Amino acid sequence: MSRSTPLHEVHEALGATLTDFAGWLMPLRYGSESVEHNAVRTAAGLFDLSHMGEIFVTGPQAGEALDHALVGWLSALDTGRARYTMIVDGDGHVLDDLIVYRLAPEEFLVVANAANYPMVARELTERAGAYDARVEDRSESFALVAVQGPNSAEILAKLTEADLDGLKYYAGLPATVAGFEALIARTGYTGEDGFELFVRNEDAVPLWNALSEAGAGLGLRPAGLSARDTLRLEAGMPLYGNELTAEQTPFDAGLGRVVRLDKPGDFVGRAALAVRAAQDQEAGPGADTRRLVGLVARGRRVPRHGYPVTRDGVVVGEVTSGAPSQSLGKPIAMAYVSRGAVEAGGLAVDIRGSHEPVDVVDLPFYRRSK
Repeated sequence: MSRSTPLHEVHEALGATLTDFAGWLMPLRYGSESVEHNAVRTAAGLFDLSHMGEIFVTGPQAGEALDHALVGWLSALDTGRARYTMIVDGDGHVLDDLIVYRLAPEEFLVVANAANYPMVARELTERAGAYDARVEDRSESFALVAVQGPNSAEILAKLTEADLDGLKYYAGLPATVAGFEALIARTGYTGEDGFELFVRNEDAVPLWNALSEAGAGLGLRPAGLSARDTLRLEAGMPLYGNELTAEQTPFDAGLGRVVRLDKPGDFVGRAALAVRAAQDQEAGPGADTRRLVGLVARGRRVPRHGYPVTRDGVVVGEVTSGAPSQSLGKPIAMAYVSRGAVEAGGLAVDIRGSHEPVDVVDLPFYRRSK
């Protein structure tokens, strides 16, 4: 049975189409997903992300424990800043991708994906066992609401005295929003400027209502999972289960930069990832390994997750995510494709037996104006 977020009744009242996502009953759309997508690109969108997990790591050695548990160098993170990182197994395969916030010198917040956070909490607890640190999964106590889009700062400024202008990207600060205690983070999954607000469950509904009222004259619309997926796809952001899986290392996904082999001490998966990094370096750009690329369809048919990528009728890759792009006006996809095939060109996607031609482009497909 699917679980409900604290905003479930709000979604029902708004007429949302609800769907199961990672064991949660979540809004897929409230009306037109293209309208919701375009609202985020041009004005602002309001999202319920309360299915995500919040795991706190505290104590004198909290930073060192996270250095050991994750691929990033978290003990070097300044208080008030955030970092994208991953947790891998002993073979370097990705178990989840995460955002870690340093809230205080001895307090970190690890945000994990909805389907994975119980596993992440267990792994962190086990990996932190030799350190003076405590791991506590507080996911059941928190709601997460995001306002994303070019008007998001103007909307949020109506409800808080926090210094939003001084809040950098991938940073967070505790503040009062609409009278409620919140952690305001300048992070998001849309490719736009925006904020994610961590609040207590009981404050989720009044906060949502306050944001809705503040954004009424600024184009704010509630947005569901469909718009969130097309927005993150245009922004070239990976989704766990699609671009990232337990069969891949961060290097396979083109995200080797998040692996800090230069940090002090050992960490889970380090030896395997060091070998993988060396293989990339030795193989060079001409090696015929798979790489994650962007594809733009020449026609109107949409490449979808799992569709084969072909060259001269031979399978050379697989689509990981695909959708119509509102911003480009064409179908787009991300796919893992053989380097040799990418360099040779002439790629197509097998869409139900029809080999539809596609062009390879650099990621992301969309980049907002600064």
